[in-house]
Amino acid sequence: MSEAQVLLDPTSERKEEKRPRAPRLPDLEGRTVGLLDISKPRGDVFLDRLAEGLAARGAQVERYKKPTFTKPAPIDLRHEIAVKCDAAVEALAD
Repeated sequence: MSEAQVLLDPTSERKEEKRPRAPRLPDLEGRTVGLLDISKPRGDVFLDRLAEGLAARGAQVERYKKPTFTKPAPIDLRHEIAVKCDAAVEALAD
């Protein structure tokens, strides 16, 4: 007989929570998009390409970087992104 296995959500949520998606921007022209590099290998390569595409669509791109991928972004960094940017992308890559 096998034992039941428990899988834990890495976000520490004990029950599934439904969250509405943020509304999409109608366009990127003149908008500021923050790109957050989580400090994993090659994430910057992905963000470099994404920045080119966003700029070609009229967005202003702001780059940010977490000190380490092992911890959440510092609250001051998250606040800065929220205040300065209309949208944000977090890069996950290895």
